[in-house]
Amino acid sequence: MARVAKKKAKAKRVAKPAAKAAATASPVVTKAQKAVDSAAKALDAQLDRVGKARARVQKSNTAAAKNSLASANSKLRELRAKLAVAKLGLAKANAMDSVRQAEESAKKAVSELAEKLSTNADKDLDKALKAFEARWKKTRAKADAKKVKAAEKKATAKVKAAAKKAAAKAKALEKKALTKAKAEAKKAAKKAKKKIAAKKSAAKAAIKKAVGRPKKAAAKKAAAKKPAKKAAKKAAKKVTKKAAKSAPKKAARRGRPPKAAAKKAGARRGRPPKKA
Repeated sequence: MARVAKKKAKAKRVAKPAAKAAATASPVVTKAQKAVDSAAKALDAQLDRVGKARARVQKSNTAAAKNSLASANSKLRELRAKLAVAKLGLAKANAMDSVRQAEESAKKAVSELAEKLSTNADKDLDKALKAFEARWKKTRAKADAKKVKAAEKKATAKVKAAAKKAAAKAKALEKKALTKAKAEAKKAAKKAKKKIAAKKSAAKAAIKKAVGRPKKAAAKKAAAKKPAKKAAKKAAKKVTKKAAKSAPKKAARRGRPPKAAAKKAGARRGRPPKKA
């Protein structure tokens, strides 16, 4: 009886993994665990039958009791093999389930890592964009400063060239104006000289005509002509003065002008001499 009790205890120890099987969520593991529990339960029942059959053999020692014990032992061996197969199936299911769990755990870890990396990527992208923007602005500012400096240099050179050109043009215009003024002054001096020469020649001709005693008939005409001659002389003097003012300074002299025309003509004051 002690042997039978020992076998019962083994069967009960085999039934312990049922709690672990119930805790798993995989249907394959649950099914395998149920098969193990069922095989263990059947084995326990068969152990009880074998114990009873052995007790009958020990008590009566008949052929029927012996045959019953042999049949019970054969059935016990089958149930033990069945339990071993069920345990193997459970071990396989647990192994596959551990793979599934590892896969799920790995997927979960990868998903969490991807989410974390995505969050970090957004932050890193913001940082990288800010850093790139700062570098780009700094580089662009340097390039723009160089361009502005070059443009200023070019504009300064252009302004200097324009100023030089304008100065040269102004100088040329001044020179041209001065030359024109000199030419006009020369021309005016020549005209004044010609006018003076013409007036002088006219005055000489008038003096030559006035030399000698005029006839009585012509005396009246001469008396009538005297105011006209005086007016002509005054006009000639005015013209001469104007010409002298407009003529170069070298031709002008101070004081009373010389009576060149009167001396050359040999004129004399007073009554003309009588004819011989």
